[in-house]
Formats: sequence, C-alpha cells, structure tokens
Amino acid sequence: MLQQQIKTHGFPSTTSNILIVEDDLNLGFLLAELLEGEGYFVKLCRDGQMGYHAMKRQKFDMCILDIMMPNMDGFTLAQKLRQEYPKLPFLFLTAKSRKEDMMQGYKHGAEDFILKPFDEDELLCKLKVILRRSHLEIPAQKCKSEFKIGQFNFNYDLQELVFKGDKRRLTEKENEILRLLCLHKNQILKRDDAVEEIYGKKDYFLGRSFDVFISRIRKMLSRDPQIQIENVFKVGFILKVQD
Repeated sequence: MLQQQIKTHGFPSTTSNILIVEDDLNLGFLLAELLEGEGYFVKLCRDGQMGYHAMKRQKFDMCILDIMMPNMDGFTLAQKLRQEYPKLPFLFLTAKSRKEDMMQGYKHGAEDFILKPFDEDELLCKLKVILRRSHLEIPAQKCKSEFKIGQFNFNYDLQELVFKGDKRRLTEKENEILRLLCLHKNQILKRDDAVEEIYGKKDYFLGRSFDVFISRIRKMLSRDPQIQIENVFKVGFILKVQD
C-alpha cells in the first residue's frame, strides 16, 4: 500500500542524502521507505547521539529530527548541528505540539516544524521546497567529478584541467565555477544563483569577482575553438561546446 502511495507523488528522483533521527523505529523505517521511494538516499539513526556521529562520518543535504529521544534530544542535536554545520537545513518531525516547543525549534534554526501524525504529501512538498531553496536538490550528474569539455578533461577532485596532456592546476574558485558551468553545459547558468552558491551570498563586489573568474576560465578554454562561454545579458552565462 505504501509503495502505491509513493508512486503517486510525482516528484522527480534526486540524489540528495537525508538523515532521519527518530527513536520510533517503526515510524523511522516507514519514513525511510517513503523517501527512498522518491529517489532520496536515506540514513536512519535511532537517537540523537547516533545522529550526531553519523553527521561526522557522512555528508548530508537535509536532516529530519525528532525531539524526544534517548542519549541526546533533538534540540541539543540541533544546537550542535547549527554550530558545526551552519548551512545544513533541518526540520523537526515530532509529537510535541506546544507553542513553546515550536518556538524553541525555530530558534534553533529549523526550516519547519511538522507534527505527528503527518501527511506524506505535505512532508514531501516541504522537503522539496527546503532542498530547492538551499540549492541542495541537485541533478544526478552533480555527483560527477570528471568532465569532458571539448578537447579538455576536467577533474574537479584534483582541481586539474588537462588539454592534450598539458595539465593546469586550478584555484579553488576557478574549480568551483568551472564545475557549475560543466553541470549546466549548453544551458544558462544564472549569474545570481551561481554567485550565491560559490560565495554563500550575493552582493555587487562578489559578482564582480565572479566575473573575473569567468574571464580567466574563458581564456583557459580558448585553446579549443569549439568551446565558448557566452554572456547572456543580465541573466548569466552558457558554456557552449560543439560535440
């Protein structure tokens, strides 16, 4: 029955990693099954201490936390999360319905506060919105670290751009920006979104810095005449590659 419900939600699959910290294992398994059916990768932990250790070992894109748990409650885990992973979004999924609990949850930085029993569609919609807003729901290809760009080979993990055996080591920002361009190859990469993803915020001077890096990358790739980084006025850039 659950699998039939999962198939009707109609959301595209994702490769986002989600941590569930829930001491009710029956509910935890059902929630994990629901999210896995939507294409998410899920890690389930049965208490706050295990959830905290899981964060230390693995990168997550989103966390779903219960509040009343053994060893470490959800509020304490949220405090640690905010201190050590300030950009990692999370929400509370809990039976605690008092206004004071909800206010405390938001004070700790929660994106949302969902009460049990919960509606599956509502949870999935909110999850998708939070991931989109956080620029963390990504296409499967974003997991790639190696890209073919015309006659160039780009290795993101090594920060290396190779042209006919000639290797060039990229700076951190060049590496990040070139990867974004590759992920949007032959599509528009919106400038404002890219600046916010690279620098964590938008402002005029960061935008100018971003443009400088685009110019550097354009110069690097100019060795292959089939590659072009086109400006789209007041919108962004397109990495055009003639395959």
